[in-house]
This record gives sequence, C-alpha cells and structure tokens, in this order.
Amino acid sequence: MRASRFDPGACARLIVKIGSSLLVEPGGAPRRVWLGTLLDDVCERRTRGQEIVLVSSGAIALGARALGLAGGGRASLEDAQAAAAVGQIRLARLYEEMLEARGLRAAQILLTHGDLDDPDRARNAAATLDRLLALGAVPVLNENDSVATAEISFGDNDRLAAHVAQTARAGAILLLSDVDGLFTADPGVDSAATLIEEVSGPDPGLAARADTHSGSGLGTGGMRAKLIAAQMAMAAGTDLAIISGRHDHPLRRFAETGRGTVFLRHRAEAAA
Repeated sequence: MRASRFDPGACARLIVKIGSSLLVEPGGAPRRVWLGTLLDDVCERRTRGQEIVLVSSGAIALGARALGLAGGGRASLEDAQAAAAVGQIRLARLYEEMLEARGLRAAQILLTHGDLDDPDRARNAAATLDRLLALGAVPVLNENDSVATAEISFGDNDRLAAHVAQTARAGAILLLSDVDGLFTADPGVDSAATLIEEVSGPDPGLAARADTHSGSGLGTGGMRAKLIAAQMAMAAGTDLAIISGRHDHPLRRFAETGRGTVFLRHRAEAAA
C-alpha cells in the first residue's frame, strides 16, 4: 500500500467501524482487553488533534447473552430487535467506562439510513456530531436495530459508516475486519490467495470475490457489505481501508505496516 496516497492519520476527521466479531467473544462477553488497545489508539490520535467517530456493532451480541437467546440473538427478527434493545445499554456502558478511564467522554447516537436519507434529519445529525466533537466527546454510533428491519439481516453498519462519513464530512474511513483486507480468493480455502492492496477505480469483479456471511456468526454482511461501503465512499470522494482488527492496537498497526486493502477516492490530479 502506498502510504503517501492514503494516510488516515492526516485527515482531520476519521470514521472507525468496529464489527461484532471483534468486540464480542463467541460466548457473548465483551473483549475488553482488545477494546482497550483500540481506545488507546483513539486517545493517541485525539492528542494529536484528530477527531474520531466510532461506528460500533455489538449490541445484538451483548443483548443475546443477557437474554439467553440462541444463535447470537439472530434466530428471528424479533429476537434481534429485543437483543438490540437490551444490548445497546450494555454497549453504551462499555464505551462510557473505557473511554472515561482514558479521560475521554463517550456520546451515543443511534441512526437508521432513513435518518441520513432525509435532508433535514441528516443536517440535524451532522450538527450534533459537529458539536459533540467540538466539545471533545467521542461519538459512538450504531444502527438503531430495535426499529430497523432489513438492516439487521444485511449487516448495515459498514454502509452506515460510509453514510455517516458523507454526513459528517470525514476525510477517511477504516473498517476493522477479522481478515487483513480483500483477497483474490478466500485465504482460508485457497493458499495461493493474495491480498489486494489497492483499488483505485470501479471493478465489477470485486463483488464476485466477496463472501456474504460473517464467519463468527455474531455479525452479518461479511466482505460484500464492506465492498458496498467502499463503493459508496469512493463515489462520495472519501478514502476507505479494510484492515485487520484481530491484533491489538489496530490503528497503530495499520499506520506502521500499511497492511490492508485501500479504496482510493477519485483524485482530480490523477485524471489530469
């Protein structure tokens, strides 16, 4: 990856999306140690003046454990919505506790795509984000799964991150994944699969190489949802990277290694 063409540390405002499989153990307990390393990275970036917005999954997985629901709370739409209602409180409390331990204030915003598709509601959301960031808070956004329907089955927090980036005028998006990025084939099946380091334009063949399922069973959408988010971001003029969140300090690791798949927005100078 050419770090000179994509440096998420250089933008004033960064969106970081965290999936359920990274945040929650298969048994439903939060991965506090790992989350602590991520929030340490956030704290470092905040000290350097960068504004961070977190888009976090995990409410359904946390709520399913509390309610004793099978299948990670996804056996039915009704189970998922009930789990989200209970789990969202736990998710907010988790971020509040761990951010406060680092001297940061957490703020919760629940959104649906309908909120961001409506111009008036989108402006209100943008104004709220601007004010929270100006006050030094770390906004933690999630899909409002207690009232969402199709979004639950699709895995919409990837698209939500791309949509929020447009609304919040963010410079870049990092999607933390359980793999290093997009590969030429499934690396778990094909030992010859190689990491695609950079995508700089439309590639209809990318979607055909993406899975549609979450490997952990805790989340939904898989790589296909991330590719749709990447296409949205590129079209809107926002850089996006899919990187591994399986390691401690994932933001620091990406800054040091550049390992991941970067989707570059169209740049006028490239066309000149």
